[in-house]
Amino acid sequence: MMQTIERDTQSLPKSAVPTVLVLGAAGRFGSEACLAFAKAGWQVYAQARKDLPRSLVQAVHFIEADALDVEGIVRQLPSPQSVKIIVHALNPDYARWDSLLPPITEAVIQLAQRCGARVLIPGNVYNFGSELPEMLTESTPFVSNTEKARQRIAMEQRFAEASGQGMTASIIRAGDFIGGRGTWLDMAIAKSLKKSEFTVMGPQHLPHAWAYLPDLARAFVKVAEHDHQLAAYEVFHYPGITASMNELQAAFQQLLGLPLQVKTMPWTLLHVVALFSPLMRAVLPMRYLWQRPHRLSGEKLMRLIGPLPQVSLQQALREYLPQEPSKVNTIQQKKTRDQRARRQNWSELSS
Repeated sequence: MMQTIERDTQSLPKSAVPTVLVLGAAGRFGSEACLAFAKAGWQVYAQARKDLPRSLVQAVHFIEADALDVEGIVRQLPSPQSVKIIVHALNPDYARWDSLLPPITEAVIQLAQRCGARVLIPGNVYNFGSELPEMLTESTPFVSNTEKARQRIAMEQRFAEASGQGMTASIIRAGDFIGGRGTWLDMAIAKSLKKSEFTVMGPQHLPHAWAYLPDLARAFVKVAEHDHQLAAYEVFHYPGITASMNELQAAFQQLLGLPLQVKTMPWTLLHVVALFSPLMRAVLPMRYLWQRPHRLSGEKLMRLIGPLPQVSLQQALREYLPQEPSKVNTIQQKKTRDQRARRQNWSELSS
């Protein structure tokens, strides 16, 4: 069913409706950014190489183009100078960041300079290296002791250098995404919920930074609305939801109404898989994120936009519940019956 977007245009200046260009609009965060800006009353231009999700069709103006084709994107804008904000939601192949991030970064900078726009970029915690401290603020030093840290630091440094040269930029750093497909949740942690199983990635008590995508998208809108207060280059941290494996398990158990059997992520097996998988070879070095407690401080962002958008952990996790919860109950009931039968058999043998 097509989603209807209710636009809040009453809070905007009557002189003009602001325009945002979302790059990578068909992706997880890009589609949420489109919805959030459209709902807030912005005119949204959505760039993607493939068809957009159905929920976006009536909410945006579709620009079908490759992200590296700056001229092709500009030609499809009614007026490049009307674009106030560019959301950089492009998500290149995780295993090919070394070759893809630099040209994408340069293309986004060129596009922003053509428009005279501010680029809003979702950052991550990779920049702090493999021994990141528990509390991460905007002043926490970067440590380039992993390949992904070096790549992200270089990207952010390039945006910082280009800021003030016909464009401006802001990094909004957040934790692991909650929402959509291709996340740690649907690929590992919650993958076997239909079997009443919960997969833990590391020590279960360690706090971990998460960002529910609809909330993060709303934070982007709020930052865009305060563009006139920002310096040429700004960095903000969006704290999102801080939750350990134990807290995720408890939330899922409450949502499902049944206990979950804990299983450990088979990291040793994944090392074998990595021999044949470039993606897994890129993922494995990031295991440290599950072995180091970390959270993001949102004080600077709160000073700019006020209260931060944030739903409860349970609400954020709902989309990862099995599509047919009755099967979960059936499996759990069977396990319970089997356990009772084994206990009864043991009791009879012991008597």
